[in-house]
Amino acid sequence: MTATTASAFDFLVRKGTLDETRVASALACDDVGLEPGQALAAIDAFAFTANNITYAVFGDAMQYWDFYPAPEGWGRIPVWGFADIVRSSCPEIRTGERLFGYWPMSTWAVLTPTQVTAAGFHDATAHRQHLHALYNSYTRVAADPGYDPAREAQQMLLRVLFLTAFLIDDFLADNDFFGARSVVIASASSKTAFSLAHCLHGGRRGRVEVIGLTSPANVAFVEGLGCYDKVVRYDDLATLPAATPTVFVDMAGDGRVVRGIHHHFGATLKHSCMVGGTHWKHVAMGQQLPGVQPVLFFAPSQVAKRSQDWGPAELQQRMSQAWMNFVEPASAWIRVVHGRGPADIERVYQDVLAGRTRPDEGHVLSPKQG
Repeated sequence: MTATTASAFDFLVRKGTLDETRVASALACDDVGLEPGQALAAIDAFAFTANNITYAVFGDAMQYWDFYPAPEGWGRIPVWGFADIVRSSCPEIRTGERLFGYWPMSTWAVLTPTQVTAAGFHDATAHRQHLHALYNSYTRVAADPGYDPAREAQQMLLRVLFLTAFLIDDFLADNDFFGARSVVIASASSKTAFSLAHCLHGGRRGRVEVIGLTSPANVAFVEGLGCYDKVVRYDDLATLPAATPTVFVDMAGDGRVVRGIHHHFGATLKHSCMVGGTHWKHVAMGQQLPGVQPVLFFAPSQVAKRSQDWGPAELQQRMSQAWMNFVEPASAWIRVVHGRGPADIERVYQDVLAGRTRPDEGHVLSPKQG
């Protein structure tokens, strides 16, 4: 990492060599020029989890690098968090408004609000228009029924991951679990994984057994969550009954585990759902495997389907209700760890990238120094 003393900065990672980073000086907020219709958001805080490593791993394939351009060969990983409007040339957006949304690991971001309602708006910045609307949407927290100022950390850490899990659960149920009787979830200690287990185990999906695969060090934590029917170590996956029709949900992308599951279940594996790529050096992509081939789950596609089936308002109501049912128990599972400034961002980034973080901790970072 290249150190900087600048008060404003962008945290950059080298594409394809994710453990190489640098901090690039940026204009101070006061020096940022705005075009008519734009607003300047000062980023207050964001969560950094294994999910953000997935954004980097699939940065080119899924266009995550395109949200916030960086110098050639470098990328800015998107993160979910809160920001405050510090200047606005958009009449509908007021200075001082607090927003929840998709930000760079930077001090500030310039947005071009469009389709503005009391609840939020879309960013119409030109280079983002080919990207999915879900990531271009910003919520005005004053009108968000799921917003609780006392639980901002939990919202940053878990809400988006939970909604991804909600959509995976809905996708599997919508397809009658592809005829499976069990769902095996790899990286069971991850936040998206236990969010999915909570949805699957919540009563309405009780017809499938929920099995968590995890490392020996995380067995006690995963068992203590109470949302898995069975917890199995990676080295013991061969003990799973190979004749049981099974769906595999992969949160980590570890090619060794993926191959092990496919070879073990073979034709009884009914669906293989790829969600994450946190094991970025061992991601299994483009490999021919026994049985069904892994399919990358893209949450916005399920959002689009259910918006068509139910209408956007009904989908939002269902997701908000599910979130509110989840956040209280989940808050007891995770201890929030705060960090500030580029040095803390670098440290947490490298720890998450290397898999050194504890499953019972959640990191909330602020670009603000001091």
